[in-house]
Amino acid sequence: MSRRVRYHVAVSLDGFIAGPNGEYDWIVMDPSIDFAALYKEFDTVVMGRKTYEVTTATGGHGAMPGLDVVVFSRTLPAATYPGVRILNDNPRQVVAALKAKRGGDIWLFGGGNLFRSLLDAGLVDTVEVAVMPVLIGAGIPLLPPGAATKLVLADQKILPASGIVALAYSVSGSVGPAPRIRYIKSAKSRKKKTARSRSKKDHRTGGAPKRRPAGSSEGYRNLAVWPGDSPSCEPVHHATTLNNGTRRFSQRRQRRRLQNLSSERSGEAAKAV
Repeated sequence: MSRRVRYHVAVSLDGFIAGPNGEYDWIVMDPSIDFAALYKEFDTVVMGRKTYEVTTATGGHGAMPGLDVVVFSRTLPAATYPGVRILNDNPRQVVAALKAKRGGDIWLFGGGNLFRSLLDAGLVDTVEVAVMPVLIGAGIPLLPPGAATKLVLADQKILPASGIVALAYSVSGSVGPAPRIRYIKSAKSRKKKTARSRSKKDHRTGGAPKRRPAGSSEGYRNLAVWPGDSPSCEPVHHATTLNNGTRRFSQRRQRRRLQNLSSERSGEAAKAV
């Protein structure tokens, strides 16, 4: 069977994949989503320039471990980095050639314009969306205007904790059906993982509860980015940045206190002499 091109993104209930300025802070996270399992379903990622610029906004060249990243752009110069290729070639021709090669599925990472172009060329095989329980009112649409396309529902899952609805559709006439949704962890597996984690912690601490240091992630909201719009392979937890900042601030404050104390003692010693 030919490799499938799968458009897999998060979308708001009113049909947007990003805010007017590319914002993604409206995306809801759910602990039952297994991002590692999701990424293992692909070996190649294709995206347009705007999506690529989002992925590189925090630095680097947008490489994703274990995946071959292909970027299409008419304005960026063609370039090759470890794990990343920026091409000025026709996306339809390149993607058609990729599908003809042996390999795993191809993740159409975004954005909507590239999706429309490849869909009109008959190169998209599945449309897989995670519908967020959010209305953002305006932004970048899931798909720009164009010809109608019939889809066939292959699988669906509801995540009660967050209200997310995961849907997988096959494009009518595509090379094969959309895969089952396997990146959602069952409640039973989550309980087992939590129990194992607690058991390891108890073993390390001798059963005594471990106190969390000041500034731990518990005090912050762990904002995250859905992989379809994410600059990395996993959710981006901004709490880590905040924790590091808190730690550095505390260290600077401690150094200032020691310096002041040393100055006071030096002054007292001078007066005594």
